[in-house]
Amino acid sequence: MQLKWLEDFIVLARERSFTRAAELRHVTHPAFGRRIRALEAWAGTPLVERQGGPVTLTAAGRSFLDSAAQMARNLDQSREELQDLAGRQGRTVALATGRTLARTVVADWLVRLAPVLQGGELRILTRALADTVAMLESHEADFSLVYDHRALAISLDARQFAHVTVASDRLVPVSRAGAQGTALHRLGSEHAVPYLAYAPQLALGRLVEDHLAHHPQAPRLQRLVECDSADAHYEYARKGLGVAWLPWSMVHADCHGGHLVLAGGEGLEVHFDVRLYRPKRRLSPLAETVWKAIAER
Repeated sequence: MQLKWLEDFIVLARERSFTRAAELRHVTHPAFGRRIRALEAWAGTPLVERQGGPVTLTAAGRSFLDSAAQMARNLDQSREELQDLAGRQGRTVALATGRTLARTVVADWLVRLAPVLQGGELRILTRALADTVAMLESHEADFSLVYDHRALAISLDARQFAHVTVASDRLVPVSRAGAQGTALHRLGSEHAVPYLAYAPQLALGRLVEDHLAHHPQAPRLQRLVECDSADAHYEYARKGLGVAWLPWSMVHADCHGGHLVLAGGEGLEVHFDVRLYRPKRRLSPLAETVWKAIAER
């Protein structure tokens, strides 16, 4: 079945002339006749009465005419929708990353990227670390923005993917400030400190747990909350519920403003980099422009 066969049949039914219908369809009379016969072969029955004078449809042809018109409209609409989708995809860049990186690093990028997008769209997909990598490998995302640390394994084939380090940050233990401006919960005290822990599947959680497991003087902690959201831990820490390890890029303003304070020394901080990965194959012009704007900052 071809769309042009349906369109030929609809024109023939309207014009009731092979010659006139062929002219309107911009094909020769013999070619037009072959296309009608091909449609009849697909239908398995004659659709047109081949007699002298104006063309008439068989009973099957009359029954099929409404269906042919509906199918032609549906196919034409589907084609337009696909073309529209292809056009939108060409104007869209997909970035897979974690929720915390979307709030910190990507938020800083957006101001700089606004002129670069020029009517395009940056589609930000927040997922767990493994999922962002999988989306890059399956071509569901143009880029993957992830943490880089020895405790996190990124299994991307260097022959197929390239990366650039776009930021450095650190996880710092913070607590709500007490009345004297000191930490309401201070690590290193003789009592266990309420600890706002990340869920184990979260990359930030793996960084903190790995650091504490290898720390020669790890503080005494009492797990109070486990959550997979750094944003939630930020709010819990501000309410004085306990100590949370949060990215410095997220809490520096609160620390400078006196709402939060560092609850431990530098030895308890976890340093990490942030990498942007991409396929080595050629991407869309807009995606290549975005990569250049970020990589050559």
